[in-house]
Amino acid sequence: MQKLPRLLHFLINLLLLDLVLLGLFRLAFWLWFKNPSDPVPTPDLLHSFYLGFKYDLRLVLITILPLFLLGGLRGLSPFESRLMRNLWFGYLAAVFAVIILFYFMNFGYYAYLHTPMDATVLRFAYNFSTSMTMLWETYPMIWIGLGLALLISGFVWLLHHLLWRAETYANPHLRGWRKALVATLSTLLLIFGLYGKFSWYPLRWSEAFAMPHAFAPAVAMNPVLYFLNTVKNREVSFNIDATRASYPLLADYLGVTDKNATRLDYTRIIQTPGPLAAKRPNIVMVFLESFASYKTGLFGNPLNPTPHFDALARDAISFSRYYAPHTGTARSVWAAITGIPDVEASKTSTRNPLVVNQHTIVNAFTGYEKFYFLGGSANWGNIRGLLQHNIPGLHVYEEGSYTSPRVDVWGISDLDLFKEADQVLAKAQQPFFAVIQTSGNHRPYTIPEDNHGFRLVKHDDQTLHDAGFMSNEEYNSFRFMDHSIGFFMQQAHKASYRDNTIFVFYGDHGITGYGGKQTPEFESKYLLTGFHTPLLIYAPKLIPPRQLDTIASEVDLLPTLAGLAAPGYTNTTLGRDLLHLRSAAQDYAFTITHYSNPEIGLIGPDHYFRMYADGSNKLLLATASGQPTENVIDEQPGVAAQMEALTRGIYETAKYMRFHNGNQ
Repeated sequence: MQKLPRLLHFLINLLLLDLVLLGLFRLAFWLWFKNPSDPVPTPDLLHSFYLGFKYDLRLVLITILPLFLLGGLRGLSPFESRLMRNLWFGYLAAVFAVIILFYFMNFGYYAYLHTPMDATVLRFAYNFSTSMTMLWETYPMIWIGLGLALLISGFVWLLHHLLWRAETYANPHLRGWRKALVATLSTLLLIFGLYGKFSWYPLRWSEAFAMPHAFAPAVAMNPVLYFLNTVKNREVSFNIDATRASYPLLADYLGVTDKNATRLDYTRIIQTPGPLAAKRPNIVMVFLESFASYKTGLFGNPLNPTPHFDALARDAISFSRYYAPHTGTARSVWAAITGIPDVEASKTSTRNPLVVNQHTIVNAFTGYEKFYFLGGSANWGNIRGLLQHNIPGLHVYEEGSYTSPRVDVWGISDLDLFKEADQVLAKAQQPFFAVIQTSGNHRPYTIPEDNHGFRLVKHDDQTLHDAGFMSNEEYNSFRFMDHSIGFFMQQAHKASYRDNTIFVFYGDHGITGYGGKQTPEFESKYLLTGFHTPLLIYAPKLIPPRQLDTIASEVDLLPTLAGLAAPGYTNTTLGRDLLHLRSAAQDYAFTITHYSNPEIGLIGPDHYFRMYADGSNKLLLATASGQPTENVIDEQPGVAAQMEALTRGIYETAKYMRFHNGNQ
């Protein structure tokens, strides 16, 4: 190889070094995050590493392309002067330091959210101080920083060594056809490496997502390229033609009586008072942070983590098939308050000033005091804009409003949050509509010292894993959430308002990943664990308890409550009254995973359908069959077509509604 030009010799050695380094990162990622209970099939795993190599090759070639194009020119070669050598050395060191940083960030991002890092990571920059505090309180940032610095220093030393060795080589003077041959071959190989495959279309990031196993794309993905690809498609607008094409289907689905495809009118005016409206009951909606169904005793968890919640369920309307549309708390706030799934790609709709003006059914509860309680700041996720802009007279209680001490990045503990909320509600002089947003079941899993008798319980790793928990810290944090719920209900009973209050407890989202042995295999395999949470409507003095298997969504919460207790209401979005569905044709829940090309889906009584928004990678599961993990799209094309049309219709309509749901 020493017969090659020095520059080319150096670039080849650098290419090999970088590919080995990135390959080791990929291997470490797989070893750390693989799930022995649900391994990636060997052919898919090998394909993941093969695709990952090609993605890595593309990235490395992009980074060395400037030196390849310019380094052979007189005056710009790194081997002609100390200045140019230092400039090129600085460029390469800086670029690959950034690449290493991205790999570190992807490792942490996946550990946190169980999905490859994409442009949605930028949402954390909108709450930079909170995000940094959470990282500092959750992870050993000093050791991570030292490890990062050591790795970058090692790479810089190797880079310097390669550059120094290249300077010692004799530079052959290639002329004529030999020079042309070397230049042509190296250029063609570089172009092919960038293109990535022998086909009409180049290698694309979406090829990684063609593999059915949920973990396989994460192993294959190059975090730098995936991030850059997703940055280009972060913003979501609406397609008026697609919305209008779906209008007849959506109008029937929602029960619109006065259909108007020209005006795209989705309004349903409910004039009949709810059966409890005359009693003017209080309403308390409780967002339970990351309250996955499979982690509760109600859904069969063997570790008895939620005795208080389970006791409430026995006296409540309990929905066994309730699904948040997406993961992410700010998105959950948006969906619950507006009745529209959050289809914003990277930021969340609460941060989009163009869609801040929203009609909400909360305002149908006229003559009610309105309260919103959260342990941290309402500036988080910019939820303050959504809430106070659209709910007149709303009293927001947040960090700084309480006497309880701040315990971590999320503000006061959930137990103290319930205590503070109870003290306010007990003094209310008129009926109230209150929202309590918890956040403690969340890294860094802080258990406060003042915890009203809570005791830690420890299990071995295998026992925790079999029950769907990742650590004792997570398990005890979940138990503490339940302990806090029990404390709150005790306090509410003492304050005497409980008997005329409708309490609504639900998870803001679940936790994506393995749901334990008690969870249906298809939910874990296809990541429905991130959407499936409990939903309780608890008012034993007002509503007879029962368990329902109706498919329920977060967008249905407010119409259902209004159907129970409001004097009438106007519904303009996608929510339905779960207690008064017209037919099984309404029995669906929409889901979305926010990739650059979003994965949209629909959960029905007997089937689950999903696809990417561009129509690719369609999947249909017959969840009530004997083989619920098998893709039956070819065997049941009629069901697939029906569910695809409704999935597409809800998605396109949700994009449109965000911009056309102003206060009425």
